[in-house]
Amino acid sequence: MGKFYVTTPIYYVNSRPHLGHAYTTMVADLVARYRRQRGDEVFFLTGTDEHGQNIERAASASSLPVREHVDRIVAEYKQTFSQLGFTYDYWIRTTDDYHKQGVQQLFRKVKENGYVYLGHYEGWYCVGCAEFKEETVDGSAPYCELHDRLAERLSEESYFFRLSEFQEKLLDYYERNPKFIRPEARRNEVIAFVKAGLKDLSISRVSVKWGIPVPDDPKHTLYVWFDALSNYITALGYGNYLENRFDKFWPADLHLVGKDILRFHAVYWPAFLMAAGIEPPRTVFAHGMWLSGGRKMSKTVGNVIDLNTLMRHFSNDQVRYFCYREMSFGQDGDFTYEALIDRVNADLAKGLGNLYSRTMKMIEKYCDGKLPSIDASKTALGDVILAAKERFEREMQDYNFSRALEVVWEAISAVDKYISDSAPWKLAKDPAAQSELQTVLYSSAEAIRHLTLLLAPILPTSAETMWKGMGLEGTPLNIVPATVPWASLPQTIISPPVQLFPTIDKEKLMAEIAKSSDIQTEQKTPTVTIEDFAKIDLRVALVLEAERVPKADKLLRLIVDLGEDKPRQIVAGIAQYYAPEQLIGRKIIVVANLEPRKLRGLESQGMLLAAQHSKEGRPILAGFLEDVPVGAKLK
Repeated sequence: MGKFYVTTPIYYVNSRPHLGHAYTTMVADLVARYRRQRGDEVFFLTGTDEHGQNIERAASASSLPVREHVDRIVAEYKQTFSQLGFTYDYWIRTTDDYHKQGVQQLFRKVKENGYVYLGHYEGWYCVGCAEFKEETVDGSAPYCELHDRLAERLSEESYFFRLSEFQEKLLDYYERNPKFIRPEARRNEVIAFVKAGLKDLSISRVSVKWGIPVPDDPKHTLYVWFDALSNYITALGYGNYLENRFDKFWPADLHLVGKDILRFHAVYWPAFLMAAGIEPPRTVFAHGMWLSGGRKMSKTVGNVIDLNTLMRHFSNDQVRYFCYREMSFGQDGDFTYEALIDRVNADLAKGLGNLYSRTMKMIEKYCDGKLPSIDASKTALGDVILAAKERFEREMQDYNFSRALEVVWEAISAVDKYISDSAPWKLAKDPAAQSELQTVLYSSAEAIRHLTLLLAPILPTSAETMWKGMGLEGTPLNIVPATVPWASLPQTIISPPVQLFPTIDKEKLMAEIAKSSDIQTEQKTPTVTIEDFAKIDLRVALVLEAERVPKADKLLRLIVDLGEDKPRQIVAGIAQYYAPEQLIGRKIIVVANLEPRKLRGLESQGMLLAAQHSKEGRPILAGFLEDVPVGAKLK
């Protein structure tokens, strides 16, 4: 029996849990269940990242003390993950004392080894990324596409980590450990980044107080990523009073991360560890992102997959299967409710569910509900199943979950064909064919047993139902598939067949989802007083000029007349939907008293109004049917 340590990133509690958080944890849960089934001692870690300026601001926006805000979001994460059936072994919170103790010990070790010095930092910082950005050519604030905001200028005393000294050490480590960064495309990106040159990294802040103090210099707070990344070892008892699991489980076998945070895990984290004399993890695997309808999920576009809606209308097994099957692990995937329904109906209802149901019904009808006891060791189906098991193991070991499921469903199709070609309903009518009938039914049931073992980590609830329905002892998650030989199915009494995956009425369910989404939207919309509304200065504006903003796919620069002494400049994210020439001469509605802000170095002196198309998600500019004077105020 070996050991296996799998982690998710710890989730930042500035917002509620969403599909991205659930997906990464779902994959970690699959890996953990798979490894446990094969006899490994597994430690599966997840948790929450609770420090930093972003958290302070989110709490302030919620009008809550920081700790109360953090506790509320953490409770929601835990509730959601419990509902999704995740089997993590430990939940770490970075606000826990043992974690703080371990982080400070790691800092001391890195500093003792000569890799930390005190200096002064001045540069651009994105609070959302918790990352410093490169200077722009013109010296203006860099724009963060990911968080749709400008970076902020930061100038303060800081402790620095000598990251520049690890350039060659990291490149050498990547070369000696080709599977440290996966998939290959992401590995190449990281190598290119490191080869371009590494600069020393600021790892403390004076202006941020919600975090872990630097040892012996409490006016400094440790950089949120030094704090967060350390969770992978502090949860094992490194540098603190927890039970020592570090000696058994480190190095981690698999860090699962989204591709947006790969650099922190594949560059900064191994460098911190090397500086402390600790071995880096074995594999950092960056999965892709979920799109919806081919576009990035966005509340503005209206294509966000809501977890509450998902859990209300679909079983955990249905969602798990879709996520593992639909996304080729490491690449982006497309998640829509329609695609989920189609996949459930085609693969689960008409595929696995139908095979199980028809086989059990025939055993009930033709064998009085008792599995036949015959020698089926030489049936052709046995070779098919054993070959499928070998291919499945190879794909799972390499984290090719979608391909592994393709193998299983090819085997399901083979069993279905075997039954159809053998026609047991015809054999049942011929007294001389009873031995052949029993061979067909036994072989089909035996195939289902082996496939159930393979599917147990993927569809844990359904696999348990099939296992018990066949009258088998134990639980499939505790049985190593490779130890089960073909044609060893015991003679058992089956339970009355159940419908594992009823076919979903797509039109009806989509209407219910749309209705529940509308209700949620209504519940989340806050009310305002007439006094609040009166503060908004809405004016009629005439578009005089329009052009695309260079190197910004989403932005248009508009010059508009509001009937004032001089025209205003407005920067709007509508370039994907409106060509500049479509807007010139058009009257639009503008929020005239909005505080100006800069986008890509351009000051936007207002905001235009648009409706969101209910189906397509695109913006539709608000306008007028009648002629309205420029500068007129809307009331």
